[in-house]
This record gives sequence, C-alpha cells and structure tokens, in this order.
Amino acid sequence: MTIVRVIATTALVLGSALNAWADDAPAPATATATAAPTTPPPPPKGVWMGKGQFGFLDSHGNSDAESINGNLDMFRYDGDWKNELYAAGLYGKNSGIVSAERWETRLQSNYNISSNLFAFGGFRFEHDLFDGFQYQASATTGVGYKLIDSTDTKLTGQIGAGYRQLRPEEVNQVNTDNGLVTSRVLGERSEEGIGTATVNFSQAFTKTTVLTNTFLAEAGPGNAMLQDNIALNVKMSNKLALSVGYGFTHNSNPPPPIKKLDTTATVNLVFALGPQTL
Repeated sequence: MTIVRVIATTALVLGSALNAWADDAPAPATATATAAPTTPPPPPKGVWMGKGQFGFLDSHGNSDAESINGNLDMFRYDGDWKNELYAAGLYGKNSGIVSAERWETRLQSNYNISSNLFAFGGFRFEHDLFDGFQYQASATTGVGYKLIDSTDTKLTGQIGAGYRQLRPEEVNQVNTDNGLVTSRVLGERSEEGIGTATVNFSQAFTKTTVLTNTFLAEAGPGNAMLQDNIALNVKMSNKLALSVGYGFTHNSNPPPPIKKLDTTATVNLVFALGPQTL
C-alpha cells in the first residue's frame, strides 16, 4: 500500500510537470512584436525569506510505518553580506520502533568581493542515530564563485578548509529492517582539519518546473562525508509547490557494522516564507 501511494503521488507530480511544460510551451510566432523581458527587481534587504518543505508517511496493514521529514532554507541580505540558515530533520518508526532520526543545521555568511566572487564562513552540525557517529560538527571558511547566474540556470561552487569534531558510535541492532537497537558504544571524540566543497545548481525548465541539486563534501583523516540532494519542483502557486526528491549521504569510515551509504526518497509540499516566491 505504501509503494502504491508513493507511485501515485509521484505520478501526480510528474503529470503536473508535463502539463505545466505544455502550458508554458511557446506559441507559434506571429507578426506582433513581443516586449523585451524585464529585469527582476533586486531582493529586499534586511528581511529573512526563503522556503520550507514538509512530508509525511503513515502506513498500516501487515506492517505499521510512520515517517516525517522537513526542512527550512532561509536567507537574508544586508549590504554586501548574505546570511543563510538551513535546518532539516527526518524521523521514522517501524512497528513502533524508531528506525530513523536525523537532524542537521547549517549556518553560513557570505561577503561579496565582486558580483560573482564571495568569501564565506560556515558552521554545520549533524546528529544521526544510525550513521555510526553520535555527531559531526564543523566550522569552515573559504571562497565561492557564481559560475552561471542567468534567469533560468544558476550554478555556484565553493571550496574551503576548516575544523571538524566528531564522535564515532557503535550501534548494535538485532533487526536492521525495523531498527531495533540493543546497545550503543561511544568511541573517542576526534578533532581534525578538513577540506570542504559545495556545489549548488538549479535549472528552470518552465515558469512552473525547476530542477535543483545540492552537493556537499567534507573530508578529513577520520571520515569523508559526501551528501547530495536532487529534487524536481512543480509550482502550484507563487507560494506553494510539490517536490519529488532523492538524496544520499555517504560516510567513508563509520564503525562496523554500520553501512556507509544512506538514501532517502521524498514527496513533499514546498511553501515560500517571507517575501520569497517560488
């Protein structure tokens, strides 16, 4: 039943995307001259804005499963500064047993050196009950560049270095399918220098259909963490959209018997916050 619901919802979103594509297809050329595209106004200063998303699954029958996920992605412009706040969470149960719990927070401030080049300083904290680390916390700094910044296509890259603190945790499970944990053994906390890289990409196919992808890497002697999230967003209004997404997190050195790769697939409602529109 759960699979049917996910397939049906995904079909609905993709169907809406195809309809939106058809609706936005250019009309046949006529002799009437068209007006030149207008330049969008600059973003407001001193105001937090952005978007959030939320998804929920509730399945009952031969097995009971519930899960909830969501995130907030906010930013604010202050002169040459751009401040960013990102918070995400995932929580799930299987037959009454907690099978997923993950929380992540990122803070970053960018200072514009030129129209495309900027310096950044950031902080990230992650807690995941099942990835083999009680927590991973990092502080990094570096430079970023807007490689593409057109109306429909945006591509930004960042590279830097910093400091990370992490604490391994051995997780012993009786049944890896439902997440039943019998014991947890904390390892020694480690502190290390790391390199970091981030790539943010978005492509607007039509006025209502946008593909986004965010990649993050943090690598040090104790662990190399790779994280990627891709999503197709279909706008229903200026403030609401539906999103189908897929993401993975890969840790190179978790304590055994933890797997290195975690994946998630989501169907979420996206909503704009503040003066931001979708």
